[in-house]
Amino acid sequence: MIMTITEMAEYLRIPTSTLYKLCQEGNIPASKVGKHWRFQKAEIEQWFKDIRKNNTG
Repeated sequence: MIMTITEMAEYLRIPTSTLYKLCQEGNIPASKVGKHWRFQKAEIEQWFKDIRKNNTG
């Protein structure tokens, strides 16, 4: 499923400004299509699992 920045911010429960910053810094898997950021939900879920795994030990 492809999601917009607004949809992803709602899904992650973070402000869109924070998500834009993560994208611009390359800290979250995202693709820019023209002027718009897009996200693959499955990639974000895996990225989040990896972060949690790395932070727990």
